[in-house]
Amino acid sequence: MPRSVKDAIKRSRSTVETVVEHGRATVETALEHGRATVEEALHHGRATVESALFHGRATVETALYHGRATMQAAVLHGREDIRIESVPVPKAEAGELIVRVGAALTCGTDLKVFRRGYHARMIVPPALFGHELAGTVVEAGAGVTDFAPGNRVVALNSAPCGRCYFCERNQENLCDDLLFNNGAYAEFIRIPARIVAKNTLIVPDHVPLEHAALTEPLACAVHGFEDSHPHPGDTVAVIGGGPLGLMMVHVAALAGCEVIAVVKHDGQVIAARALGATHVVQATTIRKAIRDTRALTPNDRGVDIAIEAVGLPDAWEEAVEMVRKGGTVNFFGGCAVGTRVNLDTNRIHYSDITLRATFHHTPAICREALNLIAGGRFQASAFITGHAHLYELNRVFEKLMSRNSEIKTAIVP
Repeated sequence: MPRSVKDAIKRSRSTVETVVEHGRATVETALEHGRATVEEALHHGRATVESALFHGRATVETALYHGRATMQAAVLHGREDIRIESVPVPKAEAGELIVRVGAALTCGTDLKVFRRGYHARMIVPPALFGHELAGTVVEAGAGVTDFAPGNRVVALNSAPCGRCYFCERNQENLCDDLLFNNGAYAEFIRIPARIVAKNTLIVPDHVPLEHAALTEPLACAVHGFEDSHPHPGDTVAVIGGGPLGLMMVHVAALAGCEVIAVVKHDGQVIAARALGATHVVQATTIRKAIRDTRALTPNDRGVDIAIEAVGLPDAWEEAVEMVRKGGTVNFFGGCAVGTRVNLDTNRIHYSDITLRATFHHTPAICREALNLIAGGRFQASAFITGHAHLYELNRVFEKLMSRNSEIKTAIVP
């Protein structure tokens, strides 16, 4: 082969190898920079999408609100008389919020109000109905700086004045001017300025609104439990397997107590065990409930703490008979106006029994309750056993009156 041809081939190989080598370097550099670019784009893209979702949610919710003159809402007219009516969409005055309801929860108090047609402290018909909710802010009144449209919030159903005798003694639940708010079973709800300032909380991003709506009843349960001055390892009997009774069972179990749930129905037995009850006493008579509960304690001495969560005079009397000498009874369930009970005063005095009653909640305890939900230990999903639309509310309450296995139903407007 002529030398010139050989030289050309040699030079060609060198050129090709150089091209390949530089090509590899170029491709690797491109891939490296490409990865960085793609990762950066993905990062910024995620941030952009999340920002767009938040602002989009705020925009959509606000648009839905501002485009409406009326809304659907449940109005309590009296005993077992709830009507879904068209009412004016509320507007925010100075210091107020308007919240689009994401979820409103049924509760034992609402069921009692439905049966009785009123609540001595909270509601006088005709009135908007419902008080456990979480949702999205669609309007903030003048002067509101802590909240803005698009914020996910849980607005509690009351706020104390902060100035009266009881507020100054850290008994805000007994405030002489305790402001209540109702109207959760509706598309929108107005949050009064005092509740905005004292008892409205931002819902963490990872907490579903229906779980956040459990803040109010959980705050009541936490208040009642802490008010009973428990210690880890105490034996606590909770009488009642309704929503608040089961919540009390769960709170006591999370606090390290040995919990005896005293219930009537099969569904309540299953729920109580799932929520941490050490023992479940299922009884249809008071005598049997007392006997079986005391039998679960050493030498039948009785429980350290008995919490009545039914709101019936017989159950109040039952609680006093379950507790040990030196124990504590908490009359947590509220009875109807005018109710009287018969208690063994000899036993109360000579057995040194402490009798307490816990009502409602305070802003500090509401924050504690939301933190418990957000922390993940509290089984929020276990308490929401059904979903229904606003127009189905009457049917939902009729089912709850039949004592089925439902704990709470999330009403979604």
